Amino acid sequence: MKIKNLFKAAILAVSVTALSGCGTMNAISNLNDGAGETFMQIWDKWVEAEGDIAEATMWEVKVEEGVELEDVIDAINNVGINRNIKNVGELPLSEELKARGVESGVVHVMSFCNPDTARKMIDFSPAMGGFLPCRVNIIEKEDGLYIYTMNMDMAIKMGRKMPPELYEATMQVRNTMWEMLDKGSRGEF
Repeated sequence: MKIKNLFKAAILAVSVTALSGCGTMNAISNLNDGAGETFMQIWDKWVEAEGDIAEATMWEVKVEEGVELEDVIDAINNVGINRNIKNVGELPLSEELKARGVESGVVHVMSFCNPDTARKMIDFSPAMGGFLPCRVNIIEKEDGLYIYTMNMDMAIKMGRKMPPELYEATMQVRNTMWEMLDKGSRGEF
């Protein structure tokens, strides 16, 4: 494990040195604390997933055995209510597919937003609007239900430094999304 980490650090150091003339050093100096660690976690997941960038950039939690879909949805919505993040829409995609005659396991998309934080984030970086609203997906795989959401550490730590007020607000959203996965996986209110 130590050799693997040393190898990765060496590759990163060589890459940074090689790219330093391209503004890379300036960009790196503008990152939040923890950017390198988050990058390496995503890199490891990307390699493990054989290049699947979506797999590498998502948080995934398996729903505990015996927890029903409605309990997962209710638990996630309850976290949103308690943490002041509004459910701005749901798409029971598998139900729509079934209505069209297509058999499908559960695919349920939920969208959440804290409008104040969203506005501040867009003011900071208009391109961040592409990540809005925050989505939570409940997906059925062969061995049960799973919950997915974007790894928000990627946007927070690997992005340029935010003003303290925005960083704090964004961390609250990040922690809420993680709580949704945690409590949703257990159907806990």
